[in-house]
Amino acid sequence: MKKYPKIVYWSATVLICVMMLFSSYSYLVNPDMDQAFTHLGFPDFFRIELAIAKMIGALLLLIRTKGWIKEWVYAGFSFTFISASLAHFMAGDPVGAWVAPLLFLGVLILSYILFKRLHDQNFSL
Repeated sequence: MKKYPKIVYWSATVLICVMMLFSSYSYLVNPDMDQAFTHLGFPDFFRIELAIAKMIGALLLLIRTKGWIKEWVYAGFSFTFISASLAHFMAGDPVGAWVAPLLFLGVLILSYILFKRLHDQNFSL
């Protein structure tokens, strides 16, 4: 039974990291993202800054790092998902645009809870 929390932890964590890396890539190469960020009221430099931060965060979640570093990554990704949801809501976007970040926030919370449980029980992640 001890194997299942690890499998769920890694599944949730990899899902978050793949989504963050995909969105980072899209921010950097998709020309439509310029308009999307402008629509949300963000300056263009923020798109590049956010892409770099998401890439670094995803890599830090996947590699073995100290627990406090991962805690900061989880916090940063939480702020990102909440801010994305609020930005889409305030811009008047359809429900799906502002609910999707909250669904990923739920997956992130699951990853964090299992990370804490496995880390506190001294399991090797």
